[in-house]
Amino acid sequence: MDALLHFLPQVWFLILGLFLFLYVMLDGFDLGVGILSLTSSDEERRSLLMTSLGNIWDANETWLVVMGGALFGAFPLAYGTILSALYIPIFMMIFGLIFRAVAFEFREHSQRKMFWNFAFGAGSFLAALGQGFALGSVIEGIAVDEAGHFIGSTWDWLDWRSLLVALTLIQGYVLIGSTYLILKTEGELQKTHFRTAKLAAITTLIGAVLITIAIPIFYETARTRLFSPPLFYVFAAIPLLGLLLIWLLLRSLNREEERTPFIWTILIFLLTFIGLGLIVFPYIIPTQITIYQAAAAPSALVFMIIFVGFLIPIMLFYNIYQYVVFRGKVVGSAYED
Repeated sequence: MDALLHFLPQVWFLILGLFLFLYVMLDGFDLGVGILSLTSSDEERRSLLMTSLGNIWDANETWLVVMGGALFGAFPLAYGTILSALYIPIFMMIFGLIFRAVAFEFREHSQRKMFWNFAFGAGSFLAALGQGFALGSVIEGIAVDEAGHFIGSTWDWLDWRSLLVALTLIQGYVLIGSTYLILKTEGELQKTHFRTAKLAAITTLIGAVLITIAIPIFYETARTRLFSPPLFYVFAAIPLLGLLLIWLLLRSLNREEERTPFIWTILIFLLTFIGLGLIVFPYIIPTQITIYQAAAAPSALVFMIIFVGFLIPIMLFYNIYQYVVFRGKVVGSAYED
């Protein structure tokens, strides 16, 4: 029984990590395209960017809903505490997602599109900013009492370290959004996004380096894990692999390859998730409450695993089917070769 009590929370930690990665990867390029739309020089460019998302953006966000439900069912204590601590960043994200969803639909039927164009881009930026602040606060740790209840202040999430994480995440979204648009566009518009991808790759790298330096300096728990063998060798390898992937990404962008930049970007995101997961584990509320303390009853965890076992293949099939059906490029007359 003790083995089961340890095994099930670990399984759900991995499942939640999978849900979060799929959301960040899929909705990440949605948000990145939305942010990039703010820099579009004319209406046709902006229309092409939004058309590239037209049939897939809403399905991408379902992973966020599933992750929230899974967190509530598997780790109810963490769900309540995290939402209490990150009330403002989470509402920033929700309002941003609402703005961009409403703008996406209303823009199609509006004669004056300027307001809805701005709402789509600003909503994307606001959602990404809220997610970045939330991620930075979770990495830094949440103040809780012995029972795991939040005892901090409303603005604990706001400091320069969480701002650094938020800005880096925004640049990461712009990067994956740019590499997605390289796949979906051609001609002059595609060349533009080769340039934005290069710039975003460099700024994301700078932010990642600063975060990598800051984590062991300011977070004692992370520092202990980072410099304790054998995990020390794993953590030492992750930045080296990250630099290799960035180099491969920049090389593919310089060669103006269409597909490989998106692949290298996904691998960079995956490597980042693995590193963050290793730093946080086994805490679900860093650095106080572990997954074992916050987990629901074993019977509930087993029941949810059975349910998720049916749900995940259906959702994956639906996502894959969408991308297969709506593959290909979006083309505007002014940006054709």
